[in-house]
Amino acid sequence: MHATEHLVEAERLMTVCNSCRYCEGLCAVFPAMELRRDFADGDLEYLANLCHACGACHVDCQFAPPHEFAVNVPRTLAQVRADSWKGHAWPRFARPMFDRNGLAIAIVAALSVAAFILGFALWHDPSVVVASGGDFYRLMPHTAMAGLFGAVGLYAVVALAMGLRSFWKEIGAGSVNAGSPVSLWQAARDAGRLRYLDGGGVGCYNEDERPTDNRRLYHHLTFYGFMLCFAATASGTAYHYLLDWPAPYGWLDLPKLLGIPGGIGLVVGPVGLLRAKLKREPELLDPERFGMDTAFLAMMFAAGASGLALMLLRDTPAMGVMLALHLGIVFALFLTMPYGKFVHGLYRFAALALYAAERRADRPAEAAGTRD
Repeated sequence: MHATEHLVEAERLMTVCNSCRYCEGLCAVFPAMELRRDFADGDLEYLANLCHACGACHVDCQFAPPHEFAVNVPRTLAQVRADSWKGHAWPRFARPMFDRNGLAIAIVAALSVAAFILGFALWHDPSVVVASGGDFYRLMPHTAMAGLFGAVGLYAVVALAMGLRSFWKEIGAGSVNAGSPVSLWQAARDAGRLRYLDGGGVGCYNEDERPTDNRRLYHHLTFYGFMLCFAATASGTAYHYLLDWPAPYGWLDLPKLLGIPGGIGLVVGPVGLLRAKLKREPELLDPERFGMDTAFLAMMFAAGASGLALMLLRDTPAMGVMLALHLGIVFALFLTMPYGKFVHGLYRFAALALYAAERRADRPAEAAGTRD
């Protein structure tokens, strides 16, 4: 017996697909499926997170609706995928957050923190809110800022790690040594270039049935934009503590050189992903999770846009308001990160590591050769 109706449906579809095997060349899901005859909950969660939702299998499937078998792999795996994120979330009492409107939660959290910071400044010294000069720490002391965001960042890391640990155990990744350096390196390569987000080489399918590769581009902009922003923050921290050089920094200093392209990536990437999502074939999507998906994209966009605006307005009277808004958005992003679409990157990486290990175990001769 399976834990959810979505898992029951996923097992039915995988049984049909395992008999057909027409789509085995499209992505990693179907070769991984072919290694199994029975499908436990962990197997189905693994396959669901291995799926990149390109839609090619739905277009190619001879048993897709209106056929009586009604095979719709992308939507069913999307539902199982989202269920797995909720089922492994830590702590357990936070799991209902996946069922609520993620955008509303993120907006409320961001505005609440921004209001708190503004209120803190107004209560102590109202002039700092409209003061120019680019002195961030007149609004909020560095120790308070570092402590607040260090705490919420640590919480996010622990919550994400605990959820990933539970998922790793559920899919049985330890049984084939998926955590080996070779498997992790192959997973990093596949994830870094989104190897399986290509529909077998033609791209992702949309409502007009014309595949495009836009989702790959916008995923890259979003991911690498986020990583550049993280690197900018890390370099700023090193400047502050190691070089005794507090913010703000010049346009040619490393935090700015990393942060500006990172912010641009976080603006362009999420907008492109949302636009691509609105153009996708509705049959491929999980309509119940649309709010969660858009909340994540909106928060990433807001973080990038507010960061860029803060850089442009740092020497104007608007600096205080923009800093409060930016800090509130980033705080909300970190706080809600373990309970939204962000987790898909970690779970997909784990699935790719297991797939790399299974492929080596199943094809030792291939593993000894050169990988593409």
